[in-house]
Amino acid sequence: MLVQVITTRDFFTFTDFLVSSGIGHANVLINMARAIGGIAAFFYISKRIYEQLIADNPVYILPLLRPFALLLVITFWGPFVNLLMVPTKGLTNLSEAVYADKKHIVKEKLDEKQQAIIATDLPIFYENEEKESQLWDKGINLLLTTYNIVTGRAIQNQINFYIMDAIRQLFETIFEVLVYLIAFLRTVFCILLVIFGPLVFALSIFDGFQDNYLQWIARFINVNLYLPIALLILSLVQEILIFVLDSEIAMINALPIYQPQLFYVSNLVVPICGIIGIALVPKIASWIIQASGTNTGGGRMVRTAAVMAATRGAMR
Repeated sequence: MLVQVITTRDFFTFTDFLVSSGIGHANVLINMARAIGGIAAFFYISKRIYEQLIADNPVYILPLLRPFALLLVITFWGPFVNLLMVPTKGLTNLSEAVYADKKHIVKEKLDEKQQAIIATDLPIFYENEEKESQLWDKGINLLLTTYNIVTGRAIQNQINFYIMDAIRQLFETIFEVLVYLIAFLRTVFCILLVIFGPLVFALSIFDGFQDNYLQWIARFINVNLYLPIALLILSLVQEILIFVLDSEIAMINALPIYQPQLFYVSNLVVPICGIIGIALVPKIASWIIQASGTNTGGGRMVRTAAVMAATRGAMR
């Protein structure tokens, strides 16, 4: 990376603190939500009792307790949100156990790769008792070193190495910018969901909006999955990059002449794969928890109106 002020782990910890502070800001809307919920509960219970009395059916108490359950959730909003965050926090802790910042290992592998390139281009400057046991081998190394220096091949390979390393750092910068962007979006979505959640639960008492609280829970869990998924992708990209660098170093040491066109995987392919993986974090989270899988209140109201219209038409 070109410039780094804070690590991803520190930034994720800070975003968790912001989400927790959002619970305190939600207290502003809790009283309003309880008032709306009380009005909704009155209409809900009155309608249910009226329907049962008109149909000359006994009044069942258990279905009438639904508004009280939602109002209880609104009253204890902070503990409810913390309870929902327990599974996602557990997944985040597991992902952090898997993820380890291995940039120092990557830097060591890059230095080792550069030394392997120099040893291949300028073998006469590197003592190798096993390879130079015979005078013939020393002569070949001398000729190869002289040829690479005279033709400028050694300098060209080093320039190519630094250019590709700069490109790799650029892609890694884009990659980490996307990581911070995902963490920022997760924080914004979580705070907004936590603050306006009491109103959503209060409106869910009204007929036509029964599934709104289920949508809220699904979206809240979906957004909180961004962090563990991003950490797993970070860990996977680091492991792949280390494996590719080990393979490239072994191949460079085995080649008599370094060929830079064979070693673009660690500089281009792996960072691009990491960028694509991080960009797909919201999509992957939606595969695990479908945030829009429940029916919307508006859709339910439209279907109810359509059924009523069709029924009236049939009665005529």
